[in-house]
Amino acid sequence: MADAVSSSSKTVRIITHVNVSLYALCFWIQIGTLPYLTKKLDVDPITFGYLQTTFATVQLLGGPIYGRFGDLFGSKYALLLAFFAAFMSYFLLGLATTVFMVFLSRLPSVCMHAMHGAQMVVTDISDPNSRSAQLGKLGLSYGIGMVIGPIVGGLCTKYAGEQTSAFVAAAGSAVSFVLILLFLPVDTKIFSQLKKDMDKKNDVPEEDESQTNKRGVFDISEIIRIAIKNPKARSLLFIKTVSGIPIGVLHSMFSVLAISHFHLSAEINGYVLSYVGVVSMISQGLIVGRITNLGYGEWSIISGSIITICISYVLLLTIVTEVLSFCIALFPMVVAGAVFTTVMSGMLTKSVEPQDTGTMLGIGMATNSLIRTVAPTIGGFLLERYGFFSFGVLGILFNAPLVLYIGRFI
Repeated sequence: MADAVSSSSKTVRIITHVNVSLYALCFWIQIGTLPYLTKKLDVDPITFGYLQTTFATVQLLGGPIYGRFGDLFGSKYALLLAFFAAFMSYFLLGLATTVFMVFLSRLPSVCMHAMHGAQMVVTDISDPNSRSAQLGKLGLSYGIGMVIGPIVGGLCTKYAGEQTSAFVAAAGSAVSFVLILLFLPVDTKIFSQLKKDMDKKNDVPEEDESQTNKRGVFDISEIIRIAIKNPKARSLLFIKTVSGIPIGVLHSMFSVLAISHFHLSAEINGYVLSYVGVVSMISQGLIVGRITNLGYGEWSIISGSIITICISYVLLLTIVTEVLSFCIALFPMVVAGAVFTTVMSGMLTKSVEPQDTGTMLGIGMATNSLIRTVAPTIGGFLLERYGFFSFGVLGILFNAPLVLYIGRFI
């Protein structure tokens, strides 16, 4: 029985990683295509900003609801929904001949949470002790698609046009939909079931299934219960949000800084972005597992990550004068940020009952979307009023107090 479960979980894990790579491939194909398509339609920078805000807003609204959907109907149907939404978004983008249709193509993104769905699957089939490492490996699979996607998108755009690139992304999403439909089991909560069996053995009372089934996808009170009324989850979300704001602000202004502060060409800027992507990919896929296997507690890892991020912001204030020193300062920030994000996701799933892990992951994703909606405004204000080094000050002011706050949990 144990061998059968192990073999089945291995197949599920492989299918999940393949689809994460496909998702990233298609997403970055259309990300590379979108600026050229909007330029072709004479979209001005302000309208393009509105387009990005629209995407972040619908993702923010959809994250927790998507998580509830996964908890109620299972990870398989959640992933099917995510890839159907991706297909619709890219297909509509391929059909777009007006600015209105480009905006319309962003709306299916409300359910386009394939990475979230993959995290739900990995959470279901992973032992809690190895969960952070397994979640980190998803970042490695995503990174593969992230590296290949822009190249494929660029070639498609060059030789066949912007619309064709969008249709290629839609086709890739359709392939993922079919793979999930054929090979992913309906019920992936293997370890959750094992936990229930152990609870029965130890006479731990179960939650009333009839009450669980009454919860609706749009039950906001249930989402509030999970996010706010749970003290551990509330603390984790607070730390994730506070630490994430400075990084979100810096990330949102990256392209502007490349042009106005470092005076980089588009080619060199692309190399810098690739450097950040590769470091993040390696950190999530290889470093997280090694750190967790050393036996450090999760709170200690979170604290160490934030201390390292603080050091990076100090480096931004002291050594950065040109792009090479900027890349040096970014290295510990990217590594620590990848470790922090992955371990935090694992801790969030363990802060709630197994039947609520999808919702918790959705709430965590929603914090990222919330940061993306406000970060460009904050970043533009800081850059205009105080200059580049204000980003280092912001990072220290937000992260240094968190080290003291986390000390109460270690």
